[in-house]
Amino acid sequence: MRKNKTIVVLPAYNAEKTIEKTYRNIPQGVVDEILVVDDASLDNTTHVIKKLKLKLFIHEKNLGYGANQKTCYKEALKLGADIIVMLHPDYQYDPRYIKYLIQPIIDRDFDIMLGTRIRTRSETLKNGMPIYKYFGNRILTLFENLVLGLNLTEYHTGYRVFHKSVLQKLNYAKFSNDFVFDQQMLIYAHATGFRIGEFYTPCMYRKESSSITFSKSVKYGVETIINLLYYIFDKKRFL
Repeated sequence: MRKNKTIVVLPAYNAEKTIEKTYRNIPQGVVDEILVVDDASLDNTTHVIKKLKLKLFIHEKNLGYGANQKTCYKEALKLGADIIVMLHPDYQYDPRYIKYLIQPIIDRDFDIMLGTRIRTRSETLKNGMPIYKYFGNRILTLFENLVLGLNLTEYHTGYRVFHKSVLQKLNYAKFSNDFVFDQQMLIYAHATGFRIGEFYTPCMYRKESSSITFSKSVKYGVETIINLLYYIFDKKRFL
């Protein structure tokens, strides 16, 4: 029986301080290839990636978080990936949990697996998630569950695993180049009939880890709600 080819994609931007730590903690024997897309970083991210001898794609100018993922998925599919792990290279997420996230995809129990950061409020806040982000996450997640009829603990994690069929089916090239890309992927995948599961993965907010600003968080939240409203009131056009 053919082994599933698993590729980890790292959408990088100004990750020189954390990308090597992230890479070193990816479990050996679980992943076949690692590729990095550098979205025109302003620091030495590219130099670190080349030193690690990882497969690298560079955007000549900064295109945005969503655009970075688009390149990640396009190139992973070109390399023959069956399972694609999207992991932020800012060392917030523990790469050692990859083996738990990919198994339900290998078994075809789910098409998408999310590494949820939410188990208890005290634990999440203790791990460093800003309080405004925590409550924003809870409010948006509640709304998304009500609209989509799911019961996920969160939709906003940067730790995701896809079966190749999801990326082959979704026309993600037309999605936003900004942060709301993540939500468009999940909303559209659910609407298309793909199954979404989750597994708890501890997330630590460190000083060197990246984090979007308050204003960008608000924009992201508003755009998420707008996409959900499109789904509610004009589902046919949304699809």
